[in-house]
Amino acid sequence: MRVLVMTAVAAEAEAVVAGLDRYAASGTRKLPGGYELASHAQDPPRPGSTPIPVVDVLAGGAGPVAAAVAAATALSPSPHAPPYHLVVCAGIGGGFAPHASIGSLVVADTIVAADLGAETPGGFLPVEELGFGRSVHRPPAALTARLARALAADPLLHAVLAPVLTVSTATGSAARTAALTARHPRAAAEAMEGFGVAEAAAAHSVPCVEIRAVSNAVGPRDRDSWRIGRALDALRYAFTLLTPVFEEPS
Repeated sequence: MRVLVMTAVAAEAEAVVAGLDRYAASGTRKLPGGYELASHAQDPPRPGSTPIPVVDVLAGGAGPVAAAVAAATALSPSPHAPPYHLVVCAGIGGGFAPHASIGSLVVADTIVAADLGAETPGGFLPVEELGFGRSVHRPPAALTARLARALAADPLLHAVLAPVLTVSTATGSAARTAALTARHPRAAAEAMEGFGVAEAAAAHSVPCVEIRAVSNAVGPRDRDSWRIGRALDALRYAFTLLTPVFEEPS
């Protein structure tokens, strides 16, 4: 299987790469726009794994637009590389209580552009209700269940399968937290890139999943309570557990 992992920033990409402990760096590839794709191949290859599983990692920038542009660039057909079988949007994010606490992991069963729509006197309308566009991507259910089971293999690791919200402005108030949870009561995390990556993947007919490690509670902004290092450690460990999934036949 050939996998593209999209993160927002370098620290997230480094955590992902550190989790690929059965993979070796196999070079970098320059892409249009100044992007640099870091490739990692299984080392040594497992018997019967043909072709050799490859995981490419790219830090594409923060926010849904930057993420979509970077992912679309990486997914564009190239004579230098075969097509991808899977796109993974990965990184840290905020967790919605009580579903996801700091240090836990969320596998998205739904990727939702939570602020794509219109405010009205009667409340928020998603873009579908305005009569154009979409605000939801649903990753393949069998695949997300497989990813969640792989993470649940460690009894000390808390992982949930739930919606992840994509926002252009990170939530920083009790009022907005309440509004989001009212509209999306099952949501376990929010971040800023998933929907953009999923849009690019859909345009290239490649399945997309999202995985978030929780660094802070969604709510009033309180940087002193953030645990970014802990979340990055959880992200690293997640990819150690998930690599067997990437090695399954595509």
